[in-house]
Amino acid sequence: MKTILASLLFLSLVLSSRAAANTNEPDWNAQYKLGPASMPQDGVPRGEVIKMPPFTNSVIYPGTVRDWWIYVPKQYNANKAACLMVFQDGASYSRSNGDYRVPIVFDNLIAKNEMPVTVGVFVNPGEVPAASAEQRSRRNRSFEYDSLGDLYAKFLIQDVLPKVTKKYNITKDPEGRAIGGASSGGICAFTVAWERPDEFRKVLSHIGSFTNIRGGHHYPALIRKTEKKPLRVFLQDGSHDLDNLHGNWPLANQQMAAALKFAGYDYQFVFGEGSHSGKHGGAILPESLRWLWRDYKP
Repeated sequence: MKTILASLLFLSLVLSSRAAANTNEPDWNAQYKLGPASMPQDGVPRGEVIKMPPFTNSVIYPGTVRDWWIYVPKQYNANKAACLMVFQDGASYSRSNGDYRVPIVFDNLIAKNEMPVTVGVFVNPGEVPAASAEQRSRRNRSFEYDSLGDLYAKFLIQDVLPKVTKKYNITKDPEGRAIGGASSGGICAFTVAWERPDEFRKVLSHIGSFTNIRGGHHYPALIRKTEKKPLRVFLQDGSHDLDNLHGNWPLANQQMAAALKFAGYDYQFVFGEGSHSGKHGGAILPESLRWLWRDYKP
């Protein structure tokens, strides 16, 4: 059943993207350009992105294999606890030539004291390897990212972070811990903080899938009816995002923003014209991070 649902989700996203590509509409993402804060700057200390050994021993998601990376800023001092930011779909966020270029942005913002010294953890979704040459590996992304509940939070807290804190001095203050992602990774980031505000209190969601893939459409009502949690949330989406059998992404993100406003949350919602793409989120990533970390005091 899990395999069928994942296949349907993948097919629907592909068909939606192809439908958009086959129209004569303009490229709504062309207007979003990377600025200086997303480019390497002379004189700015450069952190290191370390590719970790494949993650194969998850207790929470047994049998899965995944790649992951750790970014360590040049200013990191083992005698002083650093902040933490975790990204889902880690490969896309950690690349220096992609839409987001997080390590470069971190370098520039940390150098200007526009965000604290922060260790970045970039985690890919898991895959279950094929049992034989005749079979295919099974992607675990939707199950991990789109599911409501605390399972993925447990994965980060119990499986991943102990490996990070064994090597690096990371703050235990949840105000110094942020989490982000795009699409299903965006709702996943919100779910982790929603379930465990004692561990993470800053959320960055790009084109978040707050639709009915695995129940994410319930969040606006939950936000309105649940006692306010100590979270700060940055949402980004575009008016030409997906509209498919799971729901309408622009409407879902607008509902999230309205619910956060109603419940009195510290939130920001940037709504542009883009599609299901990282272009807009990447262009405003420096602004997003400045806002998330604007008043943090270690």
